Amino acid sequence: MKLVDTDETVVLVTGTSLRSEEADRPLAYWIKQEVDRRGAGHAYRRAVVVGDRWYLENGVFQLNPTIAIGGPGVNGVSAEFTESLPMAWSRDERVFVQADFTGDLRRAALWGADAEATTLAVEHFLQGGLLEDLLGRIWRFRSEMYV
Repeated sequence: MKLVDTDETVVLVTGTSLRSEEADRPLAYWIKQEVDRRGAGHAYRRAVVVGDRWYLENGVFQLNPTIAIGGPGVNGVSAEFTESLPMAWSRDERVFVQADFTGDLRRAALWGADAEATTLAVEHFLQGGLLEDLLGRIWRFRSEMYV
């Protein structure tokens, strides 16, 4: 049984340290809630939350649209993404949203100088239209009929 669609299921990645689990994992579930709500019950239009080590060791999930939450010091995926993704938005050199939704691999890194700044990055991603932009690019009308 297929559980994840590489085109439509969004993978949310947090670090695996205790600090990341406490501060960043709740933010990932906040994003998940918003993605799942907008997916309106479509089978694969949802989000899954995973740890950075698991994501990096399972290459097939790296084909999915991916959002890394937490800074490069606590999230290995963010460390990779911050090197290559353009800056989409920042504030006061403390809050950062990096994203590229135009290529085949749609990616974002939401992070800050501390837990409060990372929360602000997630808030901006959700409320500033970036989540809608991502979902609008990956959730297109499908003409196939499912039974």
